Amino acid sequence: MRKLNFSSGPAMLPEEVLHRAQGALVDLDGSGIGILEHSHRGPEFSRVLERTEAAIREVGGIGDDYAVLFVTAGATQHFALVPEQFLRAGETADYCHTGVWSGKAVAEARRYGNVHVACTSEPDFTRTPAEQRYSAAPRYVHYTSNETIYGTQWSTPPSAPAPLVCDASSDIFSRPLALANHAVIYAGAQKNLGPSGVSLVLAKRDFIETARTDLPPLTQYATYAREHSLHNTPNTFGIYVIGEVVSWIRTQGGLAAIGERNANKAKRLYDFLDQSRAWTPHADRSSRSQMNITFRGATRELEETMLSRAEERGLSGLRGHRSVGGLRASIYNAFPEDGVRRLIELLDDVEHQR
Repeated sequence: MRKLNFSSGPAMLPEEVLHRAQGALVDLDGSGIGILEHSHRGPEFSRVLERTEAAIREVGGIGDDYAVLFVTAGATQHFALVPEQFLRAGETADYCHTGVWSGKAVAEARRYGNVHVACTSEPDFTRTPAEQRYSAAPRYVHYTSNETIYGTQWSTPPSAPAPLVCDASSDIFSRPLALANHAVIYAGAQKNLGPSGVSLVLAKRDFIETARTDLPPLTQYATYAREHSLHNTPNTFGIYVIGEVVSWIRTQGGLAAIGERNANKAKRLYDFLDQSRAWTPHADRSSRSQMNITFRGATRELEETMLSRAEERGLSGLRGHRSVGGLRASIYNAFPEDGVRRLIELLDDVEHQR
């Protein structure tokens, strides 16, 4: 029996996708060769790449003015790739600092140029800031749409006087995609899209054209756009799984339906935590993540009891991030609604010593 995986990532994938991937490891689309063995320049993988991009464009409502790129890297690499390409000497990039991951992006960008922190929710990171103070002429404005460690999420993108760059690693395709004003959206795949080791980048073509051209090819989004993510051997299996996951989203009713389901799952858990005397959510109501519900027990002993009981019941990955402690339930797209019910049942039992 499969356990319920509450991990912040890699995360649960739809079972039907796992079964299809299992078959494709041995025989991709009746070719007699598995996906791990196919040449990345052969016709079979070309079809995989084409249908994955087509599914992403259809489900995300993404037009031809955006390039769809697959980069063999996690999102952390884009913390450097973005300023390296787009932040020139004398220019300033504005960053919204709302947690650990956006903080890492700030630190990396400072290696390449001037960084202005337009808003911050330090020191406790319980919210996304209501106001931003931008520099005079920012090159771009970077934000992290969902912070997995503190469990906060922008309900809408910040209003900005410059192109937006978004790290959407933990909530991409979890709700309708807000593309307006975005020059770049990048996301590691291992939360809502597929396995680790590959990232999806949606980049405005006219913004790509403003990037530096004196950099190594693999550090330029223009290379991936021009060569259809095939400058070097890509993560072929990761791209295949992304295509299957996005196709699964389409069968579930698309991003609107997925977004409604995710909102309902999160509301159900937050409603329980709000009425509980033993468990307290970390994030302010206005900024609560629908992906990562972070909370604490009344005592450390209560938390440890819950974690022990959780493993006995097949609920895994509920310990909070090592930097902040507490508890965290990550309930991404593929996480079942019944799993939320089972977690609430456990929390209630532990609270009332049943």
